[in-house]
Amino acid sequence: MRMRLYTPSMQGKGAFDGGKITEQKPIGFPGEGAVINRVGPLFYWAWAHTPQEGYIPLHPHYGFEIMTYVLKGSAEHGDSLGTRSIVGEGGVQLIKAGSGVSHEERFLGPDMEAFQIWFEPDLQQEAKKNPAYEQHDHAEFPVKIQEGSRVKQLLGEGSPIQLTAEAQMWDVELQPQHQFHHPLIKGKTLAVLAVSGEGSWEDHAEHKEGFHERDFMLLNSDQDETLTLHAGDKALRLFLIEVPERVNYGLIPKKY
Repeated sequence: MRMRLYTPSMQGKGAFDGGKITEQKPIGFPGEGAVINRVGPLFYWAWAHTPQEGYIPLHPHYGFEIMTYVLKGSAEHGDSLGTRSIVGEGGVQLIKAGSGVSHEERFLGPDMEAFQIWFEPDLQQEAKKNPAYEQHDHAEFPVKIQEGSRVKQLLGEGSPIQLTAEAQMWDVELQPQHQFHHPLIKGKTLAVLAVSGEGSWEDHAEHKEGFHERDFMLLNSDQDETLTLHAGDKALRLFLIEVPERVNYGLIPKKY
């Protein structure tokens, strides 16, 4: 196992609506301060928060598959396709931008939190497709509960979401002093964000790497192996996204 760790100070920052929405960005855009600018087809990852309410006006997207996952509160969506919708805690809004679509967002608290994550498929092929929007509530996603752990599959086997870009995603919650096993596959990168709590990863050689709340991690291995995630003295919540290290199509340059 190889783990690269990025503390909050090494991640990007952003804001909308006069600072009503603030963002921590494990993967950001140029000029936002993030050390990491992409992870394979994982193009962008922002963790947004608003104490009460914040609005992002109508703006365009092209080609990308853009996922908004609501951690707390709710998110309203409107777009140039005529969609008007709202999704609550644990739900997902997904834009497949295709040949182009514009949308607006309103985040509603109190203490609303959400991820916005962009995946990059082959943009030349996506440009030939019509844009589309879909929404999924928390109850539509498979959840596996074992002693001390709760794992929700957001992308991958059993998920109602089918992306063109190759990716899997999990929302993992661990009780204090419990552990969870997860595969680390050769040729894949596991991108991990610690939302709350602290813990450590342990590989097959009993090598441990620790982390703290709000840290961002990238894990790779030269062989398939199973990692053990250990929670500390507090409940732990992590988000895991697995993507290939390389894809067989060109990725757009993201210059800093």
